[in-house]
This record gives sequence, C-alpha cells and structure tokens, in this order.
Amino acid sequence: MPNVEPERQRSIMDHVAIQIPASTSNLGSGFDTLGLAVKLYTRVEATLSPVIGVQVEAAPGLAGLLSEAAEAFFKAANSRPTGVRVKLSGPVPVARGLGYSATVRVGFLAALNELTGSRCSRAALLNIAAALEHHPDNASPSIFGGFTVSAMVDGAVRCLRFAVPDALKLVTLVPSFPISTEEARKLMPSSYSKSDAAHGLNRSALITAAFSSGNLEALRGVFDDRIHQPYRAKLIPRLPAVIHAGESAGALGGFLSGSGSAIVCLALQETRAIEAAMQSQLPESEMLVLSVDNEGYKII
Repeated sequence: MPNVEPERQRSIMDHVAIQIPASTSNLGSGFDTLGLAVKLYTRVEATLSPVIGVQVEAAPGLAGLLSEAAEAFFKAANSRPTGVRVKLSGPVPVARGLGYSATVRVGFLAALNELTGSRCSRAALLNIAAALEHHPDNASPSIFGGFTVSAMVDGAVRCLRFAVPDALKLVTLVPSFPISTEEARKLMPSSYSKSDAAHGLNRSALITAAFSSGNLEALRGVFDDRIHQPYRAKLIPRLPAVIHAGESAGALGGFLSGSGSAIVCLALQETRAIEAAMQSQLPESEMLVLSVDNEGYKII
C-alpha cells in the first residue's frame, strides 16, 4: 500500500499540467545527497488516451524514459495501466547538470498520480523517482522545493527539506556543451584517502548546517570539494578558473552543478560583477541568475 495524501480525496481527471523546478545537486562535497530547487521550470502536460502506452509529443527520445516511469508508477500505486499522451516544454537545459531528467520523471509521475486518481504522497513519488534516477539528490528538490538532504535508509528515501531565503541567488554559467552523467561518473576514483574522506564529510556537514540554520554567510570557503570536482574538471578545463573568478568578484562560493557542465556561484549581493567575472572565463556560455524555489512541483 503506497503512502497516501490524507488531506483530500483525489478525483480522476483526463488532463493535467505540472510545473516542476529544476535543481542543482551535490553542492560541492554533498555527492548524491544535497540539492537545491531553482526557479527554472519544466512543464509536463499529460492527457489520458484510449491507446495503452505512453505517446510523447515532439520528444521521441524520451519515450523509453517515460514508459519506464509509467511502469514503475502503476506497480507502486497498484493502479491499472492506462494510455497517456505527454507534452514537454520549458527552458531547462538538457545534460547540463540542472536535473532535467528528474524534472521530466517527477512531473510525469505527479501527472499519473492525478490522472489515475491515485493518492500517492510526495514521499511515495520520491521513492519511485529516486529508484529511476538511481539517486535522490535531484528528485528531492524537484518534489519538495528548497534545500534538501536525501539518502537511502532501510530501503527508502529519507529527505529533510529546509526553506531558503529569496536573497540567495544562484549565478549559473551554462556552457555550450553537454556532459554525460555516465561518463562523468566513470572519472571518479573507486576509493579515497582518509584525509579526502574526512574533508568531504566536514564540508558537506558545514554546508548542511549553514542552510538548515539560515546562516548563509557560513557557506564561504566550504565548496572546495575533493570528492568529484577535481576528477570531472577534465571535462570542463576552465572549472576552477570560473569558480575562482566568481568568488573573487564576491560570491559566497562556487561548485559544479551535478555532473556538469553548468557551474554555480552562490551570492547574497548584486550579481552583475559575479556574472561578468564567471563568463570572462568561458565566453561561449549562457548566464542565468536563479532564485530558490521553495514549493516543489505544482499542479497548474
């Protein structure tokens, strides 16, 4: 029996639209654990269809991903499979480390939850999405919003979520080239020294404490990761230079967003100098200044 939402009995509908925030994950040393939802959205529109299966408009390459999500949802919700047409839209870049695949999966799972009249809770949807994504760090913020700390505990995702002040800005450099998550993971070592492991634990704990306490100034100097960024920098040669430029211009700190290629610097001040400094290191890139989304996905 899936976890259910107690606050209302859902009624079955034949069409639904979901808005899902993108996310940045890892935040330095919080590998596969930490995430922030951002105000950059994917829109998933889904309509019941008499033809069993998933039909995707204008994005045929995602048919397999969505069919897999549908199969996982119907099994978890103990719901009869149905046909559905799906339309995807929005400005979230693909393969840039901003959680695009998680927005698609989360949005589609939420849409199926509405279309079938199921009553799966957000926590139940997170467990389905995390199993499909193989880690919860992008799905958690897309579902709950804010700053999330997530991990598998006793076979289920445990997620703690904290609201983030609007004053925090994510100055985001989006390179012109994508990065494969699979390729980026292959570059990471199979083991770490005791000092690097202790450093990663220290930094991820400090980052979590800063966000949970609201003391965002304490984020200065804690994004010097040794877990994944030094190895993935082979795919983004200017990564250290972009981060250093942003920090020198006043950012709290900077990090590779997910597995890349986007690079994020956090700021509590006017961002134009930080934007200019970061882009000077990778001129063929797009700059975005994003705020944190504290709501998670919404039915619109």
